[in-house]
Amino acid sequence: MARSFWGTLLLAVPVMAAGQPGLQALSVTTGSDGSQTFTLSLQLLALMSGLTLLPAALIMMTAFTRIIVVLAILRQALGTAQTPSSQVLIGLALFLTIFVMTPVFEQINKDALQPYLLEQIDVRQALRKAGDPLSHFMLAHTRESDLALFARIAGREQTLDSPENLSFALLMPAFVISELKTAFQIGFLIFIPFLIIDLVVASVLMSMGMMMLSPLIISLPFKIMLFVLVDGWALVVGTLASSFMV
Repeated sequence: MARSFWGTLLLAVPVMAAGQPGLQALSVTTGSDGSQTFTLSLQLLALMSGLTLLPAALIMMTAFTRIIVVLAILRQALGTAQTPSSQVLIGLALFLTIFVMTPVFEQINKDALQPYLLEQIDVRQALRKAGDPLSHFMLAHTRESDLALFARIAGREQTLDSPENLSFALLMPAFVISELKTAFQIGFLIFIPFLIIDLVVASVLMSMGMMMLSPLIISLPFKIMLFVLVDGWALVVGTLASSFMV
């Protein structure tokens, strides 16, 4: 399975934050003249580097991409401009991502974080074990055609014979492309009923000679009413959550 130190480092920032016994975050060297030199350890530098990459890891290695794209398309289909606001959509996408990724996070905690805190494994083993559940999740939701695309670009077609041994650098972009494709497919299905309402309203206004009146003003209440009557938020959120259950 895909095992890359830098890839698994993104999921192991809490592990590294706990610290490793015997490694000092700051060492002090006293010179012969009494002066002191302070040197940061590599562990602290790696931790700070990992913190800067956490947002990218959240977006690119979890269910967040698919969810936020579908919600954005839904808002566009409704035609409600900035309602719900971007902050609300991002918050909903974030908590729905946590809900979907909970089994993966629990597996990481069981196999990597807890053994490390109990000093049963070292940092490298914890990072490797933390990357396994995440790699399984990404591989389960990645199309073979996307894997083949990036394998061909990288000149590694032979690695597709055993997908579980794919490198993390190849798996991540293939996963993101697959998530975008799936998100647009779901968004297309969501858009169709709202598009039909827009077409009907526009046709009625044209037949009545009311060409100066924007169809969006008339169709918006009907689209909101349809969305509420069918319990649209529950349908969309339920569809998104179930799309990850494989």
